[in-house]
Amino acid sequence: MLFSFLNSYRRSIATTALLALALAFAFSSLRINAWEAVLPLFEWMETSWFGVIGKTWGGAFAVVQAIHLLAMALSGGAILISNGRLLGLLLRDQPVQTILIKSHRLFVISLIIAIISGVFMACGVATKIIYLPVYWIKMLALTAGVLFTFTIKQPLLADGVENLNPWVVRAAAVASLTVWFTVAATGRWIGYSG
Repeated sequence: MLFSFLNSYRRSIATTALLALALAFAFSSLRINAWEAVLPLFEWMETSWFGVIGKTWGGAFAVVQAIHLLAMALSGGAILISNGRLLGLLLRDQPVQTILIKSHRLFVISLIIAIISGVFMACGVATKIIYLPVYWIKMLALTAGVLFTFTIKQPLLADGVENLNPWVVRAAAVASLTVWFTVAATGRWIGYSG
């Protein structure tokens, strides 16, 4: 009986276990060896044509950075709107499912743009960011956010929120806001760490 109850939460359990392993790795001494293992990849990224353009043409880097920040602002807005609606704070006159579908579509598009532009920006400073612990914390937070959104939150809310316990819906919204705020805060922290 216990295992049948857990079976309905297998995605949540798997995601939590994966994040726990990643956190354990991040705070262990193994991460130092991992940095040395991926150093050739980061050196290659810096010598790729993305890296050369990012290092030599400051204007190109600035334009891509502006696109990255606009994509992050769009994804942040989509996250605030969808979770604000789930908490009952925003757009109460609109159907929940309509807000969730439209904001998720905007979130996915802006996330793709942010990741592509983020890779370009990382290529320009690859051998610098590899040694920044906050960069790895951001990547862990970003992975947690993507996993949470696509494996827990979206499947949970796919059939509508009417049949769910309101506290579960609120908890999902608060968890989503927390993880994405962490992504934004660590991303901003990278700017102060470099």
